[in-house]
Amino acid sequence: MIVLFSVLLVCSAVYAQGASEGEAKELVAYSSVDEENAAKLFSAFTADTGIEVSFVHLSSGPALARIQAEKGRPQADIWFGAPSDNHVSAKTEGLTIPYQSPALDALSAEFKDPEGYWRCIYMNPLAFGINTKALEKAGASMPTSWKDLLKPEYANLIQVPTPQASGTAKAQVYGLIEIMGEDEAMAYMAALNKNIQTYTSSGTGPSKGVNVGDAAIGVQFTPAFFNSIDQGLPVKVVFPSEGVPAEAPAVSILKGVKNEAAAKTFVDWMTGPKGQNALTEQNTFFYPILSTATLALGMPSFDSLKIIPYDTQYYSDNNERIVTRWVNEVLTAEK
Repeated sequence: MIVLFSVLLVCSAVYAQGASEGEAKELVAYSSVDEENAAKLFSAFTADTGIEVSFVHLSSGPALARIQAEKGRPQADIWFGAPSDNHVSAKTEGLTIPYQSPALDALSAEFKDPEGYWRCIYMNPLAFGINTKALEKAGASMPTSWKDLLKPEYANLIQVPTPQASGTAKAQVYGLIEIMGEDEAMAYMAALNKNIQTYTSSGTGPSKGVNVGDAAIGVQFTPAFFNSIDQGLPVKVVFPSEGVPAEAPAVSILKGVKNEAAAKTFVDWMTGPKGQNALTEQNTFFYPILSTATLALGMPSFDSLKIIPYDTQYYSDNNERIVTRWVNEVLTAEK
């Protein structure tokens, strides 16, 4: 079910960057950031600017489909979140507009479209989240690699998202292709199918199963796992030895929006020092894209991780083919 959230915190000071005083009063977002963290960040933005925010949470696939259906008459002003290859697709289809600003200029080249159609907002590495009690109950050992997940001892213990709906899952597939090559990656995931308990439609779905012990192992981006540890749950984060892909979700301004000034103000706030520090201040457990921003305690530095890069333009162009191949070769593989 799609849930609409309104962030109604109002303060007297108006954040001037991106819009003059009095112009920007409200903002509507399609958010592919998980609901809890999106609400935290939009609340912080409202507290800083006085701009009220309402948002609809949609995974990246459904979000893009809705934006495509509303082309030229968008019901939201921004698309917040989803890996940047989705925003490349939105740009290519003429669904977004460029916005150049000092905040964009300050970002490294890998975190922005040079024409200003999209810009990244944070980074997240993929990892295994392990419920140590559930793993012990199953009598299984701690996995340390992608290869380990194929062991028979993990039968029916693993949850991963599906690339049919989740940008997180697509990043996992792209990363495995970069590590193994496309044919071997498809064969690996088909073999792994025997150990998969369920494919979740949401990228953060596996963490929910891990938190309550329904799954011993979940594969997704790390924030929800770090949050579980912070809450005292028996969860351990494992970065597989072969390396992991990382997402760099982006934000774009939709073409034909009603609240363009507010959209520009948010884009500048989110990619500037206040928004980047809010990632840690609001306990999102996201990695900032600005090196000067603070990092939450307990999170290893991003530079210390073995990150597998991939070409977002290539995978944006080949997304439909790869997902179709996944459905035909992996989802239907023998259990």
